[in-house]
Amino acid sequence: MDKDNKHHGTRTIRLPSWWFSRKHKAADPFQFSVISDGGQEKNDYMDAIADGSSEKDPCISTNELRVYVGTWNVAGRSPVGSLAVDLDEWLNLKDAADIYVLGFQEIVPLKAKTVIGAEDPTEATNWNLLIGKTLNNGRPWLAPSVNPIATEDNHKEGISDFGRRPSMYRLLASKKMVGVFISVWMRRELLEKYNIAGVKVCSVACGIMGYLGNKGSVSVSMSIEGTSFCFIAAHLASGEKNGDERRRNHQVSEIFRRTYFPRLLEDGENLFPLTILGHDQIFWFGDLNYRLYLEDNTARHFIRQKDWTALQKFDQLQRELDVGGVFQGWKEGNIEFAPTYKYSSSNCNRYSGGIPSRAGEKQRTPAWCDRILWYGKGVTQLSYFRSESKFSDHRPVSALFCTRIEVEKSGNLRFTSVPTTFLPKTPIRTHGQERTADEVPSTLPSLIVTDMEVSPTYMQACISSR
Repeated sequence: MDKDNKHHGTRTIRLPSWWFSRKHKAADPFQFSVISDGGQEKNDYMDAIADGSSEKDPCISTNELRVYVGTWNVAGRSPVGSLAVDLDEWLNLKDAADIYVLGFQEIVPLKAKTVIGAEDPTEATNWNLLIGKTLNNGRPWLAPSVNPIATEDNHKEGISDFGRRPSMYRLLASKKMVGVFISVWMRRELLEKYNIAGVKVCSVACGIMGYLGNKGSVSVSMSIEGTSFCFIAAHLASGEKNGDERRRNHQVSEIFRRTYFPRLLEDGENLFPLTILGHDQIFWFGDLNYRLYLEDNTARHFIRQKDWTALQKFDQLQRELDVGGVFQGWKEGNIEFAPTYKYSSSNCNRYSGGIPSRAGEKQRTPAWCDRILWYGKGVTQLSYFRSESKFSDHRPVSALFCTRIEVEKSGNLRFTSVPTTFLPKTPIRTHGQERTADEVPSTLPSLIVTDMEVSPTYMQACISSR
């Protein structure tokens, strides 16, 4: 795809009739129904969505932010120095954004040892180091601020040494679950300009047996001034057999049901969203693994012709969107690039399999497995394209958005620093035990914590083929 031609239309997904079975009314998006122990709301998710039709407050102004969202399945490979060139091309720094939200899948091989063993933050740290160096001209500068900021008057005193260094972007949030990983970066000057609050993370494991982390999601919730954001990086079930799309649909439903950002004492009177659909602007991206309802040779014919419109008619995700199987009311940009999966492992631009087949290659029909969707008002997509790195059997995908945020007109804005850890200071209960943030050092590994604690007595799981 010609990257100079980045302005595309979007398609709005039709809603099924059952979605409106309950009369939709304007409501406070943060007034939720009772949450069960499993994190599931007892009423419909739609009750948690703001209508956005209230009168405009004269004390509120609207600002714009450019948000870059990217997804890449790296096939279990570790980041290496030579990858910096590919990363630079993917992040498209010539058209720099204010916020970079990067989702990865398979940053570790999906083997039994990594799926049921203890989490190891090494690979996530290495990826963050490389991302930071790419964004900041060779300087990673990962460390967050140390002290909480209260008002503009004491803001400069509360800034860490990091804030005085000449780096452009700063790590805002990072979360790893087995091979699924999310990393969120923001321009340093915006962290000083806006009130960034309620930064929380959540992971949902829904792979083997429905609860192992070979598949699932990692999510980040945050508020910028008066607008809340949720970013969900996901890796869904693989497979191209009939019915596999229903497994993916089920995992999407589980992620919606089980993603939960609990209230904390330090939130004070701020009613930050509890669930995904409680946010104003939501971005869902990753290796969603939806395939094509199409015979392999026919799919490859359309690809040779670059007839993306004809090929999309057989796209599973688009079909599920149209019939209301998943993501009711969500949007995706027009796809004007070749399928991103599955390429040959021989570092070339040839799709795996085909006729004649090559020894050792998996027979896979090419598909758009790597996708970026969004939901909410105040979001405009500016571009949607793939990059051409041959590092993996997937091509990385990215989208650039223009988002609107509500900013209070005040001469005494409050500022909030990035927390040093995402383990809350108030006690939380995990498997019958309490732990606090004081038990974790303020280092990058403490940012990359996991909610999944799997017993080593689990059977050696059979990892589904990709």
